[in-house]
Amino acid sequence: MRSSSGTGLVDRVYREILASIVAGEFKEGDQLPTEQALTERFAASRPTIREALSRLRADGITSTRRGAGTFVTRRPDPDLPRFAPLETLSDLQRCYDFRIVVESGAAALAATMATEAELAEVQRCYDRLDSVIREQAVGAGEDFDFHLAVARASRNQFFISAIASMQPQVLVSMNLMRSLSLIKSMERQHLVQAEHALVLDALRRKDAAGAGSAMRLHLENARNRMFGQ
Repeated sequence: MRSSSGTGLVDRVYREILASIVAGEFKEGDQLPTEQALTERFAASRPTIREALSRLRADGITSTRRGAGTFVTRRPDPDLPRFAPLETLSDLQRCYDFRIVVESGAAALAATMATEAELAEVQRCYDRLDSVIREQAVGAGEDFDFHLAVARASRNQFFISAIASMQPQVLVSMNLMRSLSLIKSMERQHLVQAEHALVLDALRRKDAAGAGSAMRLHLENARNRMFGQ
């Protein structure tokens, strides 16, 4: 078992390398310094450097080319540090990965199971998000309500309880993403809402494959907007 101090060192090195990438010191396609150079830069052991680099690879931030070294694969949104500690990004990404699987399944089932009353609730949540955009508010709670309403429309308690239980973690990512959208452009806010509209439209048409695909696309796009393509 690793000691807590060892884990803390890995966290520090991971955070500082990631911060260098986010800040643009290392851009997409750039090669990171050698392990030896990183041990000197961060005053850390090679095992610590290797574990930090392993985490970056697992997050899709870097990749390793045999015999060539480690390269930056994608750069997270440079505005992220304004809203969230960089060390939380791994958890946020894994939350998205889980949601993509669960929520796309819930949306597909909802397309075949939803009652008119449940569809009306999804519509109400969508309309509230329209109001949020007009008011230039963050609207994380309203966003979560939309996703939960889709889950409830599946009429499957396991989908409902899984998504409801994730509310604290999901609200963190929604607050982050919607805050980023507010400082970007109205176009980006409308793009996110257009993705919600595709889900709602597929539910209305009772198109299970379309609803699942629309939800998957929305969540994959949200993840990519945060972490880069």
